Amino acid sequence: MLSELNFTSTMLNFTTPVPGGGQGGGCPPVGIQLEGLILPPILASDVILGLLGNVVALWIFCFKLKTWNPNNLFLFNLVIADFMVLVSLPLRIDALIRGHWVFGDGMCRINLFLMFSNRSASIALMTVVAIYRYFKVVHPHHRFNRMTKRQAAFVSAFVWLLVISPRVPMLASNHIKGSGDHTQCFFFTSYNETSRTLIVLVDIHRILTVLEFIIPMAMLLFCSIRISSSLSGRQMGNPDKVRKAMRVCVVIVTVFMVCFLPTTVTTIGVWVIRTYRPRDCDSFYTFTQLNIASLGLNFLNSALDPIVYMFSSSMFRKALCSSLPRALRCRKDNGENEASSSGTQLTNQEILKSMNTE
Repeated sequence: MLSELNFTSTMLNFTTPVPGGGQGGGCPPVGIQLEGLILPPILASDVILGLLGNVVALWIFCFKLKTWNPNNLFLFNLVIADFMVLVSLPLRIDALIRGHWVFGDGMCRINLFLMFSNRSASIALMTVVAIYRYFKVVHPHHRFNRMTKRQAAFVSAFVWLLVISPRVPMLASNHIKGSGDHTQCFFFTSYNETSRTLIVLVDIHRILTVLEFIIPMAMLLFCSIRISSSLSGRQMGNPDKVRKAMRVCVVIVTVFMVCFLPTTVTTIGVWVIRTYRPRDCDSFYTFTQLNIASLGLNFLNSALDPIVYMFSSSMFRKALCSSLPRALRCRKDNGENEASSSGTQLTNQEILKSMNTE
């Protein structure tokens, strides 16, 4: 989505205003590139917070977890997705501060590819975590709950293939615009792009930006509602386990809405105005500025994902708490783990009974 902003900036600063020109050509330049003022501090904060949280998470996954389950494997892949964008954002911050891109065509392609792929991978993997929790709570006897680590690895590989495949063509195109001190790394260039290949890539990107939010959001809401109704309708069950299951869904949906909804809405707004109201410059400027502000939230998910790990995995939470100094350790960790353990044993016994009956 950062490239969507760069597209806007390019159009506003490098196209010649033509009164009555089609596709927004009649709008005069903004005059100030707001992204150079707003985004560097926001993106720098995202990088610092994201690295702190994800380095700790990676350390726990690699050195502190004694056993793995499918849920932890999905969360580990989410850590990898976060690192993809965290290593690419510093280059974008440097370009915003300098006012031009100095890292060459190859790094430009990789930079854009990593940023686009991160958003798709984060959304897909959070959705998988929510679906896994849904089956655990709503359908405890389903064979999906007996997924092995090998099968979870295949699911993770399929998710990566699904989200990366549409982005691979970006690596085959040159996205460097301008020359000298005006060189920029943009995915979008102008309203009237002459390259048919780039037109197709832009259309694919716009469609994916909308679909990869709407479809997972619908699935997340469905899982949350079904988990809530299922737990509310049961007369039995550990209250702590019920609350933890609901917290997982609430945290994932909240992170999802905060990080990805503003960017999706503003992208749709810019797209609609360019297409159907090309001379409405005030609306175009408004949505452009909102899109700029939303970009910081778009990459904030990398800093907030460690919170998802805490709520989604009792094993991760236990490993983290046991690694803290004694004065900072979670006081309720033992009680919660005992309750979670007893609830897990009960679920396993129910599954075994069901298998024997079958």
